[in-house]
Amino acid sequence: MLSGSAKPARSPLNPVLADETGRVKSKINTRLLRKRLQEEYRPSCKVFFAADPIKIVRAQGQYMFDERGEQYLDCINNVAHVGHCHPEVVTAALKQMELLNTNSRFLHDNIVEYARRLSATLPETLSVCYFTNSGSEANDLALRLARQFRGHQDVITLDHAYHGHLSSLIEISPYKFRKGKDVKKEFVHVAPTPDTYRGKYREDHADPAGAYADEVKKIIEEAHNSGRKIAAFIAESMQSCGGQIIPPAGYFQKVAEYVHRAGGVFIADEVQVGFGRVGKHFWSFQMHGEDFVPDIVTMGKPMGNGHPMACVVTTKEIAEAFSSSGMEYFNTYGGNPVSSAIGLAVLNVIESEDLQGNATRVGDYLTELLNKQKAKHTLIGDIRGIGLFIGIDLVKDQQKRTPATDEAQHVIYKMKEKQVLLSADGPHRNVLKIKPPMCFTEEDAKFMVDQLDEILTVVEEAIGAKSESVTSENTPCRTKMPNEAHSELLSEGTSDPRENPSRKRNGLCTDKHSLLSKRLKT
Repeated sequence: MLSGSAKPARSPLNPVLADETGRVKSKINTRLLRKRLQEEYRPSCKVFFAADPIKIVRAQGQYMFDERGEQYLDCINNVAHVGHCHPEVVTAALKQMELLNTNSRFLHDNIVEYARRLSATLPETLSVCYFTNSGSEANDLALRLARQFRGHQDVITLDHAYHGHLSSLIEISPYKFRKGKDVKKEFVHVAPTPDTYRGKYREDHADPAGAYADEVKKIIEEAHNSGRKIAAFIAESMQSCGGQIIPPAGYFQKVAEYVHRAGGVFIADEVQVGFGRVGKHFWSFQMHGEDFVPDIVTMGKPMGNGHPMACVVTTKEIAEAFSSSGMEYFNTYGGNPVSSAIGLAVLNVIESEDLQGNATRVGDYLTELLNKQKAKHTLIGDIRGIGLFIGIDLVKDQQKRTPATDEAQHVIYKMKEKQVLLSADGPHRNVLKIKPPMCFTEEDAKFMVDQLDEILTVVEEAIGAKSESVTSENTPCRTKMPNEAHSELLSEGTSDPRENPSRKRNGLCTDKHSLLSKRLKT
C-alpha cells in the first residue's frame, strides 16, 4: 500500500502519481466515472461488481489499489500470471519497445526464440506455433486448422463451455448462445460437462469417465448417421466458466480415441489454465497422463501477463494440411518483437521464481484450509481444483446440492468490502472462483479464507435465525418453513431498476447482492 509519507513519484516502473496522503490523483472522480460508464461504456461491456464497481488505478504482485489507495487482494486475475506489473516483464517490454516493434512478417530473433522455448514445454509432436493476439483469435484459428485437416465441419463442445467472443466461437460456446437469442447451429454438438459433483454421472458412479466419454461417442454416431462429419472436439483442460470443473481421470483419453476414430482432432483450450497454474505440470492437459496428447493446444491470457498475446500450437501434419489449402497465414501483431520479449520474460519469471512449485504448495495449503471450512459450513457443498485453480461450490442443501446462487453473489460483494476480490460463475453462478496471480502466498490464502469464514458464519446464522423465527410463528408448517424462510430472506430488498437480473456473471451482478445485505451485516 502507498505510504502516507511518500513523495509523489513517477517512473517507468511506477507510473502512478500519489499525493501526500497516498491517494492516487485521478483525472476523473469516481462518481463522474460511473455516470460515464452508464452512458457511454456500459452498453458495450460489463464490469466486475456492477452494482458497486471499483476504480482500480494501480497494481503490484497479487494486490490491486483503488483511487483512495485501498489495497485489495486479487483472487480473480489469471491474466497477471506472474504478478501485476512484474518488474522483469515491464523492463523487457520497455527495452524492446525502445528498440523496435514492427510487423511480425519480418525476421526477428525474439519470435524464433520464443517459439523454441514454448515448444520445449509441450510434448514433442506439438511443434508448430501460430502467434495471435487473444485467446479468441487462437481458438478461431484452431477451428480453421481442424476443419482444413480432413475437410470436416462439425464441432463437439461441452455444455456451459466458453471459448471466446468471435462469432465462430459464440457458436460453439453454450455459456453464451444459450443465454442469448442465438440457437445452436446444426454443425455444433453439445456433450454433457464431465462434472462428477452435480452432473449426470457423479462421484458414486462406477466409471464416470467412461460414462461421460460414451456420451461423446453417441454424439459422433448420431452425427454420422445424419451424414455429418466431426472436425473437432474442443474443451478447456479444466472448465472455468462452467464452474471450475476437473474432468475425471481417463475421460480425455477415451474422448480422443472416439474423436480420432471419427477423423476429427482434439483441441485443448489452455487459455485460462495453462502456464503452470496446476503446479505439477506446465499445461493442465498434462495432468491427465502422458498417454494423452491433444492435436491442437490454444493459449492466451497468462501468456503476456496482461499484454495481449496468444498462440496456437499443433502438429506438423495438421500445419501442412492447413498450408496446402493455398491460404497463407499471417498476423500483423501476433508474435511481434515486443510481445515475444514479454512472453520470454514471463517464462523466465515462472522458472526463476519457481511459480509452479508455489502453485502446488500454496494451492495444497489453500485447499486444506477450504476443506476445513467445508466441514464447518453447510453452505459449502464442494471444494474442487488443483494448484491455484480452485472452485467453492455453494449450496442451500448439501444433500440435494441445490445451488446457492444469491448467497454466492452476496458473498463476493461482502468479500470485496473486506478487500478480497473474488468472482462467481458456473451454470448457476454459485461457484466461487479462485485463480489469483501465481505469486499468491500462504499468508494470502489464510487471509482470504479467514474473511470467507466470517462472512459464511454470519450468512448461515442469519438464515438459521430467520428460519427458526418463521417456524415458531407457524408451528403446523414446521417441516416446510425453513426453506420458505430462506426464500423470503433472499427475496427481501429492492433491485436496482437499471440492472438486468439475467446479466449476473463473474461478479457482473445486479443489485441482487442487496437481497441479503438488508438482513446480513458482516
